[in-house]
Amino acid sequence: MLTDMKAKKRYLAEFSLCLGMYALTVFLVMSLFDHGAVGASWQPVMALLPMVPGAGFCWVILRQFGRMDELQRRIQFEALAFAFAGTALLTFSYGFLETVGFAKISMFSVWGIMAVLWCVGMIVAKRRYG
Repeated sequence: MLTDMKAKKRYLAEFSLCLGMYALTVFLVMSLFDHGAVGASWQPVMALLPMVPGAGFCWVILRQFGRMDELQRRIQFEALAFAFAGTALLTFSYGFLETVGFAKISMFSVWGIMAVLWCVGMIVAKRRYG
């Protein structure tokens, strides 16, 4: 098993690689769309192309979970449970508000909500066990 510091460095390297590939793919795809270089039949495929390195994020995160000790996993589990439940509560609440005239929000906002709540959940869980 890797030492804790080696595991963190490896995680950051893998995550950074995925982030770079994701940013490059988004830039490439948006450039192609802006220049009208994508035929109608290829538009759905090209629009989803950034999700290939996006799947890499999932792989990297799951690998990191496998490297964690039991306490780290428990903290992450509680933070993710908080983020999952909070995101469901907020997005469903806003969905009902949309039915009475509130502005529609892009699905892109859901990840932002979940990420913020994951961070809040991490702070709460670390305080509990720290």
